[in-house]
Amino acid sequence: MNKIDELVAILHEKEKKEAEKPQKTVLWILAIVGAVAAVAGIAYAVYRYFTPDYLEDFEDDFDDDFEDYFEDDDDDDDEE
Repeated sequence: MNKIDELVAILHEKEKKEAEKPQKTVLWILAIVGAVAAVAGIAYAVYRYFTPDYLEDFEDDFDDDFEDYFEDDDDDDDEE
């Protein structure tokens, strides 16, 4: 009976090890995906920090042109 108990214990240990293999694989895959996402996020943050904001310059020019347009209209109304 002692030998049978040992065999059953060995089989249970084998089953546990086999069940852990897919979990370790999934864990490694998630770790790699997380690391790649972190590096991509850091790279994007650095890119956004060092890239000049061209839209800000455009908005300033647009505001100037917009004000000039209405100033011209006001001058035309005064002449009439």
